[in-house]
Amino acid sequence: MRAFNSVKRPLATLLLACAALAAWAQPLEVEGIKLEATSQLGAAKLQLNGAGLRTKVFFKVYVAALYTPQKATTAAQLLAQTGARRVTITMLRNVDAESFASALNDGLRDNHTEAQFAAMKPRIDALNANLKAVGEAKKGDVIHFEFAPDAGTQVTVNGQARGSVIAGEDFFTAVLRIWLGDKPVDDKLKNALIGG
Repeated sequence: MRAFNSVKRPLATLLLACAALAAWAQPLEVEGIKLEATSQLGAAKLQLNGAGLRTKVFFKVYVAALYTPQKATTAAQLLAQTGARRVTITMLRNVDAESFASALNDGLRDNHTEAQFAAMKPRIDALNANLKAVGEAKKGDVIHFEFAPDAGTQVTVNGQARGSVIAGEDFFTAVLRIWLGDKPVDDKLKNALIGG
């Protein structure tokens, strides 16, 4: 009987660990949007770090998800990561390109000094041009802001690349600060992206 119990306990522990791992690997659902636990970007396999809802006043604007090489539990850890990364935005309402670009610009300005913002101005202009190339972001559109180390920051809409690739890993990290910086566009969304 003692030998049976010595096998039973480790087996139960193993089964619980497998169940926890299976639950962690399940897709997450936010506002009816299913988000896969992993995502492929080039040769890199990314993990879903967190996802949440962006609201403005009382309007539900989009669901955002953050995919990173390794899961992390603080904004500082996420901003310090290097390599391929992706922010996935699924629109819950129509937003014109000008308003979308303006909101992102505000997020960049709020999370950088004037000198840092000025130094990024050519790349911010390129990002604005890419967003204007998208036109209106329509309800249901899936927009990726993704960074590939061998290329740069690319905007894609429903799987189609839009505009030019913007060089520099530092720029993608700056873009991440829109959601993860000290003055994020939405505090609740920041906590959700961190996995809180």
